[in-house]
Amino acid sequence: MGLTPAPVNAWFLAWIALVPLWLAIVVAADTQSGAIQPSRRDRFWGFVLRPLLWGLGYHGLALSWITDLHPLTWMGIPWLGSIAITVFAWGFITIWGALLVTIWALGLSILCRLSWADVQQFLRARLRFMPRVPRQPPKSFSFPSLSRAPSWLRILMGTALWCALETLWSSGALYWTSLSYTQSPYNLPILHLGRLSGPMAVTAAIVAVNGCIAEAVWLRLYHRFNTTRSPNSIAARPYLLSAASLLLSLHLVGGGLYRSSLASPPENALRIGIVQGNIPTRIKLFDEGLRRSLSAYVTGYRSLVQQGVDVVLTPEGALPWLWVGSPRQTENPLYQAIVEQGVPAWVGTVGVEQNRITQSLFTLAGTGEVLSRYDKVKLVPLGEYIPFEAIVGRLISRLSPVEATMLPGRYDQRFETPFGRAIAGICYESAFAQLFRNQAAAGGEFILTASNNDPYGRAMMAQHHAQDTMRAIETDRWAARATNTGLSGIVDPHGRTVWLSEFRTYVTHADTLYRRQSRTLYVRWGDWLTPLLAAMGLVAWSVSSPRTDR
Repeated sequence: MGLTPAPVNAWFLAWIALVPLWLAIVVAADTQSGAIQPSRRDRFWGFVLRPLLWGLGYHGLALSWITDLHPLTWMGIPWLGSIAITVFAWGFITIWGALLVTIWALGLSILCRLSWADVQQFLRARLRFMPRVPRQPPKSFSFPSLSRAPSWLRILMGTALWCALETLWSSGALYWTSLSYTQSPYNLPILHLGRLSGPMAVTAAIVAVNGCIAEAVWLRLYHRFNTTRSPNSIAARPYLLSAASLLLSLHLVGGGLYRSSLASPPENALRIGIVQGNIPTRIKLFDEGLRRSLSAYVTGYRSLVQQGVDVVLTPEGALPWLWVGSPRQTENPLYQAIVEQGVPAWVGTVGVEQNRITQSLFTLAGTGEVLSRYDKVKLVPLGEYIPFEAIVGRLISRLSPVEATMLPGRYDQRFETPFGRAIAGICYESAFAQLFRNQAAAGGEFILTASNNDPYGRAMMAQHHAQDTMRAIETDRWAARATNTGLSGIVDPHGRTVWLSEFRTYVTHADTLYRRQSRTLYVRWGDWLTPLLAAMGLVAWSVSSPRTDR
């Protein structure tokens, strides 16, 4: 699975990469069938270690670009300290992702072992208003068994549980490697399922297809190794057919959405200019970087205005010092250029709110007036704030030279512009679909993302582009991406890349996007699929008898 995103982009492997893990869980749990008799050590491997290793492999490979943080010597950190910080950051976020996989494996095994009768017995024994049952002597610990659950129930519960865990993870601060992003930006038909229920629709499709294939393989193995039954491949056939049918039908549904028209009236056109400044982070906050930033963005702004753009978009932290709203605002060369040319700009810089620094995107009108601002909601842990600062603040040095912990923005922000309400996202926020969905539901007509992306390499930049591609499809909006070092771009509502910048080069580009007011099912209802799968799973689990369908 770790080979599916950039830089390898083997997205098709996602449809089979979960099969070995699924089989490991089922084989380790099958203690009652007599086909295979795993030891306690085998079950520990199946329920804990193999899922953990699978998760480490997936998230570790997918997030290997984090090692591009090294060296951090420009921050005054010794070379060995830089390596230690980089390894810690990579290891921590990898383990955090692997924890999801391990919880999924344990949760699936427990849910499919218990029956509704077991829960009723537990409630009778614990709740006062229900008759108590005689206390049973404590039993020795044993690993759960899946053999009581039919294959179709395992598939349903496994899919629902994975989606629920990804939803939980996405509500936190560390989230990037959803199974759904393995298909972006290449498998556009399947990504259009995101218009129905967001990224969880794509994740559910991947897990369900893998589950069908794994159960087919398991049923074949069961009949082959069970000495009490003759070999029988017929039992596996329905699940193989289900996997093929599901894969085909989901692509057909997504393909139908993909073929929808993007026609927009000419009055909805917006001519936008993008400046990719290419100012390395290691110099950005020093004198040389400040001079280069002003030169790059003022020159780029003037050049784009000469090309007839309606507005100019700059990256996150394009001018990384406090100047907007300060007494010296009028002295800023970019501000002076905006007033002189009369063309508005969206400027990525830092702001102040409640006496704390914010990572912000400001709308500056052609008169120089600050019309609106969007403050970054999902701050980067250790880079822009310290988690549990009161406890670990003295022990951890942040991976950023910013001297103050940043203040996150509010979830209910609305980014008003002279061209209508926009959907804004700053850098890391591209992975959080709910932020974009909320703004689209509130009337956002096009997407603007401003990112730094330095010091990371092309792999991270390609993954970031893949995240924004998904957000454009889910909300049915045009997206403009301005980055510091790459890859800036324009993406249409079908996820097709209209333009993509070069890597680590200074670039200015003018293009046209269109304001849209459509509302996809996901924008209207949010992620309705995950609770539906959970409800279906619970109902099926409560009425299913503790038997196997083999």
